[in-house]
Amino acid sequence: MNDTEEPEKRTRQREISRKYINIPVEFLIKHNLTPNKISIIGFTLSLIGSFLISIGWMYYSLWFSWMVPTFIGLAGTFDLLDGEVARRTGKVTPAGAYLDSNLDRLSDALLILGLTYGGLIDFLLGYVLLFLVIMISYTRSRAENEGIDMKGIGLMERADRMLFLIFTIIFELIFYFTTMLIFGEPITIFIPFITRIPVSPIFLFAIIIFTVLSVYTIIQRLSFTFNKLKDVNANEKEI
Repeated sequence: MNDTEEPEKRTRQREISRKYINIPVEFLIKHNLTPNKISIIGFTLSLIGSFLISIGWMYYSLWFSWMVPTFIGLAGTFDLLDGEVARRTGKVTPAGAYLDSNLDRLSDALLILGLTYGGLIDFLLGYVLLFLVIMISYTRSRAENEGIDMKGIGLMERADRMLFLIFTIIFELIFYFTTMLIFGEPITIFIPFITRIPVSPIFLFAIIIFTVLSVYTIIQRLSFTFNKLKDVNANEKEI
């Protein structure tokens, strides 16, 4: 990884998001929804989706189960919209950024807690994932306090994590209910310390990959920040 790859990644993400969210952003601006209100709506949707996961709604029925990825997906969409609305309306403020950042952390924690309480992941793995998500956020926050630009640094940024989990849930539902319709019961697997209830092999594999990529992201950010700080220290000594 070189220093130019990550900004290019962020630029591509922003170009794609602007292409697809232009209409909803203009709609929100037209109806005078402030960035803070949009952030709160996104958090509320995430709260509902996480609650549905925690009570086992994912496996309730073929039709109602799709409410889970719908709410989580909408929450992720609103998380994109609040920043874009703020930029286009000139309402980018420290207070708004602070609110959005904290609501994002709460949403991340609630989703993992929902997966844990719902039995899709074991309590031990839930603690590990909660720690990793917090550390991914903290490594960026701590680096930016030192004046290092962390935009685009790390494989599993929040948007990447949300998309990964949303598609994991979608494929889990497809596999679960398809095998149920074909064989009369779903094909599931149970491995202690990873899940507490039988889940599909797809979900099991995905959650392991998610854990590994989260660890890798922390290593990326620690390495990037450490090298940047060494360069800063070297430049100061030369001066």
